[in-house]
Order: sequence, then structure tokens, then C-alpha cells
Amino acid sequence: MKPLRLQPEDYGRADRLLARRDPVLGRLIRQHGPCALARAHREDPFATTAEAIVSQQLSGKAAKTIYGRMAALLPGGAVTPVALLAVSVDALRVAGLSRAKAAYLHDLSARVLDGRLHLDRFEEMDDEAVIAELTAVKGIGRWTAEMFLIFRLQRPDVLPVGDIGIVNAMMRAYGLRKPPAPARMQRIAEPWRPYRSVACWYLWCSLQILTPGA
Repeated sequence: MKPLRLQPEDYGRADRLLARRDPVLGRLIRQHGPCALARAHREDPFATTAEAIVSQQLSGKAAKTIYGRMAALLPGGAVTPVALLAVSVDALRVAGLSRAKAAYLHDLSARVLDGRLHLDRFEEMDDEAVIAELTAVKGIGRWTAEMFLIFRLQRPDVLPVGDIGIVNAMMRAYGLRKPPAPARMQRIAEPWRPYRSVACWYLWCSLQILTPGA
């Protein structure tokens, strides 16, 4: 069976379920209005993956700026494997990327071009299979793969426990004294199934930060 993908009619259903099961999320939903996660979707899976690499350990605003500078180096601003491989690591560093991230982008590009990575097959794969494929690329860890699941594949039930924004938002929203460990985050989020991705969008919004991919 093909993996689930958030459809337009799912967002209202998700908001109602989340508000009913969790009063804290209900408050965030009333504050921020309808979920705009769908607007963050990019059609091009390669550009989405490249942007996720750029976004690692950066705020949304900083990541957006650096990604824009990188895109400006490419013909027509199109982020493609061929175009990225043609730009030197030093030139990518001038755009604001670390040497490591520039190397990761080159590795991603090479894997797509030589057929080791087939991004166009991900629509048919389940979440863990996509994560396994992506984390074989240098510099791509579970967090980056989870951002791809949420913002490119629009998977409804992803909980990125390694995302510092989600950690901080949970701590603030639920009045916790210290950052929650992954196990506690999983317990808090259990009532959100099968719409944990939507819940995370509201948590990112609660910090008034740009969500990854937005």
C-alpha cells in the first residue's frame, strides 16, 4: 500500500483531532490558525534535500539567506545536481556554507547523477525506508531525512525528536523545567497520532521561527 500523504482535507481533520486530544495544542491552533504546512512543499525533491542540508544547525532565517546565496551561483537559480557539482567548494563557502556542507552537497549531487540515490522513488517508500536511503548520503542524518518526510513528502506522522525547535517549543508549551528527553517527547506526542507532523508545525510556530522549508 502506498504511504499516506497529507491531503488538503486532512488539515481540518488534524486540527480538530489535535485540539480535542491536547488542550495545549488546541491553544496553539487557535493562536496560529489553519496549518500552512502544505505551502512549504517543494515539488523538486533534489532542491528540497539540498535545502535540508543547508538548514542543518541553523535558524530558519539564516538557512533561507544562505540557500538563496547558493542558488544565485547557479544558472537561472535552479538547484540541480549538475549545477551544484560545477560550483567549487570554495565558491559555496563564499555563499556562507561550511566546507563540510559544501562537500555534502557535492556527494548528494554525485549520488543522484550516478544512480546510487533515486529520489523519485521515495513517494512509494515508507518513512523508515526513506530515512535509510537518505542517511547513506554524507552529512545527512535522521533530522535531515525527517525534514524531507515532512516538507517534501508531506508525511502526516513524523516526530523529529532531534529538532531543537521542537524540544524548546515543548519545554515552553508544557511548562517543563528542562529540555525533554526523546522518550518524554514521544510520550507527550502519543495523543497526536496520526498527525504528529501537523502538531510539530504548530510547535515551530509557537516559537515564531520560520519552519524548515517554509
